[in-house]
Amino acid sequence: MGRRKERLSQVMKEELSQIILRNVSFPKDVLVTLTRVDVSPDFRQAKVYVSTIPDDEKTAAFLQERSFFIQKMLNAKMKIKSVPKIRFVEEKQTAEAARIEKLIEEIHKQENG
Repeated sequence: MGRRKERLSQVMKEELSQIILRNVSFPKDVLVTLTRVDVSPDFRQAKVYVSTIPDDEKTAAFLQERSFFIQKMLNAKMKIKSVPKIRFVEEKQTAEAARIEKLIEEIHKQENG
């Protein structure tokens, strides 16, 4: 990944995290984390990966419904000519890692009896 693309991804993640923390309400027992932002090579679009605890597939859709509002706030915060258009997607890697970790725990329990 190029240095500019990497830096833009990091700045967008930080800004979006703050915007969502301050302006979007989630159910009381739900923890939402922006795990990464992947900016397209042409800098026009960005996928924002969302992880939730407990696992909830609806969170990315919930954020996507509010993306116009979030995008508007992001555009005001960013100091660049053209801010990439955001799209929220569910983070699959986190869920897969949790599933593998659970399987390993079960194997250890079986071995230790």
